[in-house]
Amino acid sequence: MLVGVDLGGGAPFDPALDELAQLAASAGDEAVARITARRRAPDPALFVGSGKADEIKAMVAATGAHGVIFDQALSPAQQRNLENHLGVPVADRTALILDIFAERAQSHEGKLQVELAQLQYLATRLVRRWTHLERQRGGIGGRGGPGEAQIELDRRMIGERIKRVLERLERVKRQRGTQRRQRERRGTVRISIVGYTNAGKSTLFNALTKARSYAADQLFATLDTTTRQLWLPAAPGAAGQAPSDDDLQAGHVAGCAATLSDTVGFIRDLPHKLVEAFQATLQEAADADLLLHVVDASSPVLEEQMTEVGRVLQEIGAAGIPQLLVFNKCDRLEPTRQPRQLEDWVELPGGVRCRRVFVSAVTGAGLEVLRQALAREVALRDRRSTAPGAGDGRASEAESAPGALLPADPADATQPLHHA
Repeated sequence: MLVGVDLGGGAPFDPALDELAQLAASAGDEAVARITARRRAPDPALFVGSGKADEIKAMVAATGAHGVIFDQALSPAQQRNLENHLGVPVADRTALILDIFAERAQSHEGKLQVELAQLQYLATRLVRRWTHLERQRGGIGGRGGPGEAQIELDRRMIGERIKRVLERLERVKRQRGTQRRQRERRGTVRISIVGYTNAGKSTLFNALTKARSYAADQLFATLDTTTRQLWLPAAPGAAGQAPSDDDLQAGHVAGCAATLSDTVGFIRDLPHKLVEAFQATLQEAADADLLLHVVDASSPVLEEQMTEVGRVLQEIGAAGIPQLLVFNKCDRLEPTRQPRQLEDWVELPGGVRCRRVFVSAVTGAGLEVLRQALAREVALRDRRSTAPGAGDGRASEAESAPGALLPADPADATQPLHHA
């Protein structure tokens, strides 16, 4: 059974609980009922209040639900009280995401990161959480409180395990750092795919690189970072020379190789501990030369998803990296919403203009346009790095001028983000 609480105050809330249902399905659960509530603030004991808790209990009995999943994070006390009141296991959004990550992680690094997040989550839920903690008593000459010694033992064991996992993750970070420095010495352009979960990132990655990474229509289908070489197309132009503005506009750029990395997807209310644990993986995006921001063009909440991706990029220090927007799944759009052209420009929050390409990774529509757009972005990056003032962080006059490198008619260049 799925439960969502609208707390107001601008807090994100999904009244249909569709995303939570998708998360539950990804974890192997089936949603048999959904219920929402509205409160000004969470109830300290039961989160939803005693009246709504009784309503949930009655619905659990009527539907035969085996558990209850909340769309918001619960405190350990609230989770314990709800389980006692409802008589079935209770989980929150964070625990559900952790379960999915634990099931999907395949690489050694991914398993370490998930284990760290699980241990950090578990460490906050030790006090009076399980009945087995009451089997220990105080030492000779006094009666300690029930569970006191066992809780301290569990805390110490979890703390030692967290320390060992952090040491192993630090070695993984050093290895990744060595690999990145090698790519930098070779002068390889680094492109990372980012975006909301289930936006089609892995499918697009496979289509561009001919890889065979696992891709499925589910949330967090893949967690481990995969990197492949991507060859960007060659077009007519003066070999060995920096492309001019006309060349960049017409796509006259030299062919070159780049590395393309598929990273873990983002989601609303992504647990902070997961972001911390996946720093080694997310570092691929933070160190990239260009971000390929994949958006599900068919999603009714694509603007909210883009905002969430921007928030996580800000959190990991990747907000200032140039982006190329890729509106994927155009094959799912109605005929009236099909794009008038496959490539245009849009304005992101903050007044930054960004190139946008419409594609369908499944049918292959727009992929060649995307390759040309990537080639132009890479050529533009190379010209910026060799322009006067690039060494001291100052852009050239042509680069800093408003409307630079935009289509000839700016009125036709930008379309609203929410539709084509």
